[in-house]
Amino acid sequence: MDTDRKVKSEIAEKRKLQKEIEDKSIIIVHTGDGKGKTTAAFGIVMRTLAHGWKAAIVQFMKSPSDYQYGEAKIAEKFDSLDMFTMGAGFTWDTNNPEQDRKLALQAWQKAIEVMNSGQYKTVMLDEILYAIHYKFLDEEMVIRYLRSKPSGLNIILTGRNAGQAIINIADLVTEMKNIKHPYKEKNLLAQKGIDW
Repeated sequence: MDTDRKVKSEIAEKRKLQKEIEDKSIIIVHTGDGKGKTTAAFGIVMRTLAHGWKAAIVQFMKSPSDYQYGEAKIAEKFDSLDMFTMGAGFTWDTNNPEQDRKLALQAWQKAIEVMNSGQYKTVMLDEILYAIHYKFLDEEMVIRYLRSKPSGLNIILTGRNAGQAIINIADLVTEMKNIKHPYKEKNLLAQKGIDW
C-alpha cells in the first residue's frame, strides 16, 4: 500500500511540474525500415483532431496523381485537417533530380507557411526524411527551423534514414523495424486500405 501512495505522489508531483512547463509541444520522429511510420503519425493527427485542435499534413514524396491515398480521402471529411500532397512520387532512381529538389523545396516552403500560420496544433511532415536523405532538402535548413519552431506546435517527421542531427533535436524518436513483410514473403504489391 505504501508503494501505491508513493507512486501516486510521484505522479502528482510530475503533473504539477508539467503545468509549469510553458511549451508542452514536442518534435516527433518516426523512422526505420519497417512499415507504419506514416500510419503511426496519422494516428497522432487523429488524436489532435479528437481534442478539437487543427492539424495539417504536408506530404513530401507522395504525388497527388499516384493514388487516391487513404489519408487524403479521410482528410476530406475533416474541416480541421488540411492536407498538402506535393511530391513527384517515390523517386529513388529519379530521372529528374532537379525537379525533385524543386518540388521538395516547394513542399518545405508550404510547410513553413503552415507551421508559422498559428492555426495548427500538430503538423505532420510526411516523408520529409526521405527528401533530406536523398539531398532534395538541406538537413541543416530543416534543423534551424525546428530549433526555433513556434511555441505550442507539435511537429512529426516521417521517413527512413533519420540523420543523427534530426534524432538529437527530436523529443520523441520511434524506429520501425522490419521483421517480416508480405512484399518479400509473398510477392504482394501495395494493398489498398493497408498501404494507401
